[in-house]
Amino acid sequence: MSRQVVSTNNAPAALGPYSQAIVSDVFVFVSGQIPINPASGQIESEDIVGQTKQVLKNLEAILIASGSSIANVVKTTCFLNDINEWPAMNDVYGKVFHTDPPARSAFEVGKLPKDAKIEIEAIARLNSKSSA
Repeated sequence: MSRQVVSTNNAPAALGPYSQAIVSDVFVFVSGQIPINPASGQIESEDIVGQTKQVLKNLEAILIASGSSIANVVKTTCFLNDINEWPAMNDVYGKVFHTDPPARSAFEVGKLPKDAKIEIEAIARLNSKSSA
């Protein structure tokens, strides 16, 4: 089974001893992303809508760097610090995953790194012509 580390400057660097993503065979396993803007290194939005948009941009950047795309996501896990913000998060999420959305789980958690409101991890298939 092959294993390749994915790293891009278009998404925030890992905050600890983990990779942004790992490509293994035909799948990409993207580590949980929080809403850090990679250009500033900061969480710039205080609301769930802005934070969800940034998280999805980060996921997309990593997927592209791996040879995949948002369209190839098969499963996500969403962690929210307040499940009452799920409807607003879901609205933003639905605009990105509007056609044949992936399987998904969503949970309220006690606290997220950097006091983020949301973190999303994803599993995707590689593009069919990708050699990542």
